Amino acid sequence: MSVQGSIVIGGGAFAGLALALALRQGLGPEIPVIVADPALATRPSRDPRATAIVAACRRLFEAIGAWDDVRSETQPILDMVVTDSKLEDATRPVFLNFAGDVAPGEPFAHMVENRRLIDALVVRAEAEGIDLRATTVASYDARTEGIDVTLGDGSVIAASLLVAADGARSKLRERAGIATHGWEYDQSGIVVTVGHERDHEGRAEEHFLPAGPFAILPLSGKRSSLVWTERRAEAARIIALSDEEFHAEFEQRFGLHLGEVKALDKPRAFPLSYFVARSFIATRLALVGDAAHVIHPIAGQGLNMGLKDVAALAEVVVDAARLGMDLGAADVLERYQRWRRFDTMAMGVATNSLNFLFSNQSTLLRTVRDIGLGLVDRAPPLKNLFIRQAAGLTGEVPRLLKGEAL
Repeated sequence: MSVQGSIVIGGGAFAGLALALALRQGLGPEIPVIVADPALATRPSRDPRATAIVAACRRLFEAIGAWDDVRSETQPILDMVVTDSKLEDATRPVFLNFAGDVAPGEPFAHMVENRRLIDALVVRAEAEGIDLRATTVASYDARTEGIDVTLGDGSVIAASLLVAADGARSKLRERAGIATHGWEYDQSGIVVTVGHERDHEGRAEEHFLPAGPFAILPLSGKRSSLVWTERRAEAARIIALSDEEFHAEFEQRFGLHLGEVKALDKPRAFPLSYFVARSFIATRLALVGDAAHVIHPIAGQGLNMGLKDVAALAEVVVDAARLGMDLGAADVLERYQRWRRFDTMAMGVATNSLNFLFSNQSTLLRTVRDIGLGLVDRAPPLKNLFIRQAAGLTGEVPRLLKGEAL
């Protein structure tokens, strides 16, 4: 007999809300979808960060009806340049330039401020009748025939599936006894929004400096988001500086090619790490997003990897429902795990390798990587492959990432 009770999602950030909308679209209103997260009580969102949404994930947001709500506030990335230099170098020669669309008129990525997109997803979820609860998933009891989920407000939900979308320190993953494999980097990512005198014209820049990448990512208007990697101790020193001292530090790295620059908010530092859960599933439980994996931001793929989880899980659950199957059955969840775990491991290896290759003082490695970047820049087919890979359009792509409704 099929089990098609409620689906409970623990975590109301990008992954949890996008999954809720995708499931509502594919399953209809007959199967209740509940999202539980204390952060839902904070409106509007205060997340100060910005994210590059690659083309495949933008298609997902379009398919679930959320992209039009933020389109006017996004900034397409029309061009990207990669440089490799020392901090004291007077010039930063461009070794690699990515320009062009993944399809006519479709940029390979858009920048969007996190708080704008989260707020749009919440509004869309409310409009779709998704049950948003500003509380935690306190505990659960998984059985063969279902899973009873107890929320922090004391209510108990008889569900067929529980999804852990509660971040890198996932309590749900921990409660399931799922171990993780990974490590902490001796690096932190400094994040700050800056204003500048001249228009960036949609250009993103990634300067590979000895401590790690210094990325300048274009936002709407004459603003950019900086994602600046430093050793942890150095990052702590930098964010503790006075406004004037901090300005001198980031201006030295940013340069004056966009005219006068100014920090528009307080810089924050986020410790960087890498881990992958040893399993993405347990009995009637699936992990998505940072609950399943955290990778280095050097390739800007962290959030997009989580949205790929969302697209894959939504597709296998909706397919199961159409076949009259138990939505939380082991074989349904195993299909999701097979789909996502290899890609996640491959991306983890790639980002670890890039971080090792570019975040060091070695003259020999710098020479090797600069030759490699130059060769890629002169090989259009290889460059186009990299663009499609970065845009999330290679491999077995879930329907939502193709822009197809479930």
